[in-house]
Amino acid sequence: MNDAIAGTARINLTACDREPIDIVSSVQPHGFLLSLDTRNLTIAQASANAPMAASVGSTLEGAFPELAALVRRYLDEAAEPDVAHYLRTVTLIFGTTRQAYEVAAHRVGDLVVLELEETDETSGEAGLDALNPRLRAFVQRLHTARSVEDLCQLVAEDIRHVTGFDRALVYRFDRDWHGTVLAEDGNGILPSYLDLRFPASDIPAQARELYRRNRLRIIPDASYAPVPIQPAATPAGKPLDLSQSVLRSVSPVHVEYMRNMGTMASMSVSILVDGALWGLVSCHNCEPRRVPLQARNACDFLTQIFALQLSAKVRGEQAEQRLALGAVQARLLAFMAEEDSFVDGLLKHPDDVLSLVNASGAAVVTADRCRLLGATPEEREVRALYDWLSSRGDTDEVFATEALPEAFPQAETFAERASGLLAISVSKRYASYILWFRPEVVRTVKWGGNPVKAAQPDPEGGPDRLHPRKSFETWKETLKSRSLPWSLPEIEAAKDLRASVLGIVLRRAEELAAMSEELQRTNKELEAFSYSVSHDLRAPFRHIVGYANLLKTREGANLSEKGHHYVGTIIEAAFSAGTLVDNLLSFSQMGRHSLRKVAGDMNALVEEVRRKVLRDVPDDRALRWEVGQLGRAYADPAMLRLVIENLLSNAVKYSRGRPEAVIEVGRMPTQDGEAVFFVRDNGVGFDMAYVDKLFGVFQRLHRVEEFEGTGIGLANVRRIVERHGGRTWAEGDLGKGATFYFTLPIREEAH
Repeated sequence: MNDAIAGTARINLTACDREPIDIVSSVQPHGFLLSLDTRNLTIAQASANAPMAASVGSTLEGAFPELAALVRRYLDEAAEPDVAHYLRTVTLIFGTTRQAYEVAAHRVGDLVVLELEETDETSGEAGLDALNPRLRAFVQRLHTARSVEDLCQLVAEDIRHVTGFDRALVYRFDRDWHGTVLAEDGNGILPSYLDLRFPASDIPAQARELYRRNRLRIIPDASYAPVPIQPAATPAGKPLDLSQSVLRSVSPVHVEYMRNMGTMASMSVSILVDGALWGLVSCHNCEPRRVPLQARNACDFLTQIFALQLSAKVRGEQAEQRLALGAVQARLLAFMAEEDSFVDGLLKHPDDVLSLVNASGAAVVTADRCRLLGATPEEREVRALYDWLSSRGDTDEVFATEALPEAFPQAETFAERASGLLAISVSKRYASYILWFRPEVVRTVKWGGNPVKAAQPDPEGGPDRLHPRKSFETWKETLKSRSLPWSLPEIEAAKDLRASVLGIVLRRAEELAAMSEELQRTNKELEAFSYSVSHDLRAPFRHIVGYANLLKTREGANLSEKGHHYVGTIIEAAFSAGTLVDNLLSFSQMGRHSLRKVAGDMNALVEEVRRKVLRDVPDDRALRWEVGQLGRAYADPAMLRLVIENLLSNAVKYSRGRPEAVIEVGRMPTQDGEAVFFVRDNGVGFDMAYVDKLFGVFQRLHRVEEFEGTGIGLANVRRIVERHGGRTWAEGDLGKGATFYFTLPIREEAH
């Protein structure tokens, strides 16, 4: 081995996953490589083992005239220029020596890469004819396979038969790119790897990408000496890309990996499903072994047929599952449509909610409520999970994991009930979720060696030199805090449910919008009617009061005691009716006039109203006022004055039976951008069972004989406050007093 070749066998690697394995500048010695200028088929590069005639700068026509026509035909006809194509088997004569080569070609930019792999003259078309019966039988047997494992076993058996390797196994990647051996066929010379798992580090990311791009690779002899390509750079000044090469040399780390496995020859065929790398068919031999290109192409063909059947079987199973889940979803949709709230439709049918995604527990969670179904974590734990989901800020509509504690460490405490989580966001604005849970499934995984020790530093080669694993003894790991994985149809079913919920909510919103428009129209008509009636009734009631007073004054001497009583009753009734009409007029005007908001001093406004209210309070009443620091408010002064006047008047009125009436006006700490004010008294109070009636029109909780009033004042308060964007509520204790609250949105200038 010369120094240049020996130097390539010991490369210092900083990490396996950064090694440029597609640009290695060398080939395996069981053939030779030429790169040709596509315009004139001039030889631009040649491997060091190429025949003397293949000198750089000469033409292919001059070096190998029998190849020139073959390459020109390939350039004219090749449908996939970046994929290696088998051309045919040719025999080259070197003096008295004859050597047969299987010729393959592919394009790399402006170059065509020609590879000639040594073979026997008898292995051409005759070899392919011998494989045809096997291929036909394989296709027929595929239809009898009942499961994915059965399919894998068939392809392992047939590929080992075609290649003659000691062992052929089918290796599937999982979501983390760990590989598991699903099927195996062997002659007993090499140990069995069936059911073993191998870590993702054994096949680094760039190697997996190369497997995806170039489906087939062979290493006939792991002890080979790499043959350099000369010159190393193309005419464009770049290393030659050997991604599609059939002779491409491999990483020294991989060759060492093979020797550690006890294999001297290997072949791999990529399994691509819908363009993605699903797994590999990996073949090994304890002695060096060369497989003709035609046989390797037959294995590639077998694997592609297998991949199509695999895809069809997986899709068929998923289609069956989708049909079953679709029936459950249809029932849930009907249930939700029947209820006023979609949540009720779910809660009343917990079995269907769980079977929709084959979960053991579920939760419907909003900011203020948490409803649990089936086997779930405790409510506080679900609430913590809800807060975490809400804070993630993901744009994904669905979150699915089979290992929740890895993403949310707090879930470790309830892993036995919820190691798996499938969540859909019903509303981003109000952070509402439907969650499904799956319990922990503890299982033992058999690794082909300790996965944590996949590569070891080499003390002789320095700290950056890596060695692959040396031991492939079975190493068992117990996996905890993991559930069964969510299938694609289950995740899609959750997405479809989300779409159904949003559709129902949207339909309800449209119905409510239509009702709101109708209510607004009706309210305007009622306001107009109320304004007209109350306005027209004011004058008649005033006339009644006026004429009754005249009758009482001028004709008082002629009236009997009973007549005076009648006239007094008329005056009192007409006055009350007039007051009611005035209040109705005021109430109807609330929605007709626009707000004129300004920032004002609340203490000044309360003091002004307090003095007005005191005018009607007898001097002998014991009345104590406690007014705190109210700050400023941003509101319509006239309307806000009416709010304060109604609340203070009520406080004075309903506390008049107390030896000392105490009326407190205050402001609470700001909440959610709102200023919160209250008026409290120690009067008769009210029963909280009737609190919903307080702010309704004409609603009274006390007899008119006890306390005068029209029942419109608090309705005016609520309407004014809501027009400002605030809220109203009350708290009371019968016989002990009441507190009335209202809020106003805060604006900077109101501080």
